[in-house]
Amino acid sequence: MRGLLPVSRMTSGRGRRRSAAGEPAVATLVPMCGIVGYVGGQQAIDVVMDGLRRLEYRGYDSAGVALVEAGSLHTAKRAGKLANLDKALAHEHPVPATTGIGHTRWATHGAPNDVNAHPHTDAAGRVAVIHNGIIENFAELRVGLERRGHDLVSETDTEVVAHLLGEELSRHDGDLVAAMHGVCRDLAGAFTLVAVAAADPDRLVAARRSSPLVVGLGDGENFVASDVSAFIAHTREALELGQDQVVEVTRDSVTVTDFAGAAAEATPYHVDWDASAAEKGGYAWFMLKEIDEQPRAIADTLLGRMAADGSLQLDEMRLSDEELRVVDKVIIIACGTAFYSGLVAKYAIEHWTRLPCEVELASEFRYRDPVVDRSTLVVAISQSGETMDTLMAIRYARAQRARVLAICNTNGSTIPRESDAVIYTRAGPEIAVASTKGFLSQIVACHLLGLYLAQVRGTKYGDEVKAILDQLHRVPAQVQRVLDDADQVRVLARDLAGSTSVLFLGRHTGFPVALEGALKLKELAYLHAEGFAAGELKHGPIALVDIGVPVFVVVPPRGRDAIHAKMLSNIQEVRARGARTIVLAEEGDDEVAGHADEVIWLPRVPTLLQPLVATVPLQIFACEVATALGHDVDQPRNLAKSVTVE
Repeated sequence: MRGLLPVSRMTSGRGRRRSAAGEPAVATLVPMCGIVGYVGGQQAIDVVMDGLRRLEYRGYDSAGVALVEAGSLHTAKRAGKLANLDKALAHEHPVPATTGIGHTRWATHGAPNDVNAHPHTDAAGRVAVIHNGIIENFAELRVGLERRGHDLVSETDTEVVAHLLGEELSRHDGDLVAAMHGVCRDLAGAFTLVAVAAADPDRLVAARRSSPLVVGLGDGENFVASDVSAFIAHTREALELGQDQVVEVTRDSVTVTDFAGAAAEATPYHVDWDASAAEKGGYAWFMLKEIDEQPRAIADTLLGRMAADGSLQLDEMRLSDEELRVVDKVIIIACGTAFYSGLVAKYAIEHWTRLPCEVELASEFRYRDPVVDRSTLVVAISQSGETMDTLMAIRYARAQRARVLAICNTNGSTIPRESDAVIYTRAGPEIAVASTKGFLSQIVACHLLGLYLAQVRGTKYGDEVKAILDQLHRVPAQVQRVLDDADQVRVLARDLAGSTSVLFLGRHTGFPVALEGALKLKELAYLHAEGFAAGELKHGPIALVDIGVPVFVVVPPRGRDAIHAKMLSNIQEVRARGARTIVLAEEGDDEVAGHADEVIWLPRVPTLLQPLVATVPLQIFACEVATALGHDVDQPRNLAKSVTVE
């Protein structure tokens, strides 16, 4: 297909790749597609393409647009980056459409190529649809369509939806809203759908089930998107859609119904950051900008949490004190970096509340038949609020009558909406795939939760809670000191960029820091990196230590005397075997200096807060190594910002 074509001229898709069994081949990548829709007075192509550029951070392998103008649909789609789509559009005459939809795809069903890219249309070219998520019963639906004479040209589950919409459009005399209702009732799985019809140039219709979708409310124009960053340059007023809802959007109206067609309510909210917050601002990478934003992110997460009497207040806490007092166990569920923030939180929550705290991978939680009940507090940590593994885990927990509290950075996202309570991290948009300020703000939010539980349950006196809050309020300045003194880390990164393996060791709260340091290096530099509990070194991992292997060691503050002494022994163990030891220790720890090849000094903080300063040099190190190796720091290969299917 060349450029922007009327739907009637689309290619037939002959020769599509099939598996040996004759079924459409299925890619195994994890989707986090970007969705943009616009109805208004501007040129739709400009608004849609700008929105897609703002969503590039989510990860994608193809992109496409559909425009509605003069009773026709015009589509263009290309595999690869948006630049490929831009080139195709540049060779075509502009279409003066004021309604359009756009999509960046991460393949699930079908290879990433032009034919499988979105949008998809029905056979008659009357309707175009874009889709985020997975239609679990698409194979069954496809068989039914083919039996009814439909010729599907792609390998995707999305094209099935387009053909079903075409059938429903005929059944409902061209009513796109009624058609969407009919289709959604037949679909299984998690999905966001956005559709436009050739005969209805001033309207788009969208639907969501367990997949992100937000409406932007403008003046004489309205938007839909998978993320508010797609339309933040145009409006900061948004609409929070509920589960299993359909939204009809024109330039002057937004109408919400449920899948049965009954009127439904959606909640308006204001986005408290602007477009500049999602721009690089002179940095080479979003990740560098977000690393530097960490003092502000921590301060904003703490903002307004202390009452006049010094007690802790959590405005979003919808659980009563009585409900929290009956909690006898805390279970933290999360994935990836968020999981490591939960590991840090475990130490603080157990220490302050004397409640047992478990930390589990959300992807494993519900499959082991966990013991949870009304006295269990399940804490779900997710930067995006759309992580599907975590979402399914909290749904399981709620079915077992557990209370669920979300720690999240994204206002209006699904996980906070489906939880009993929420603590928002207020870190602002995090664009880089590898989380930095999200991680630190999650730790702070977890600490706030631990302190609040201690306050409510009486395991900490008011003056003790206030003293810890005062310590937390000093952390932004301490993180800033680490950032200001980071040149040593950058030089070290360039020196070690040729390493083939890097190890990270830690004890107590330093262990999750070691895990996170290793993950960042794997994500960004594609190097073998492992994080270990230092006490486990002699139980196997020490076999990896060889001459010249870099080993980062996170040493706890000297107040933890027993752990501190053991860490010195671990340093000596790996150094005796030829490792190059890079030690992170609090300033003034002269005992450590004599046992390390290089020391990265950290501000003095209490042990439970040390991860907030110790993680920062490891973030910078990973970013600098990846840059030295020529990698795309913001969009590492094979990764997406948020995983919205299991």
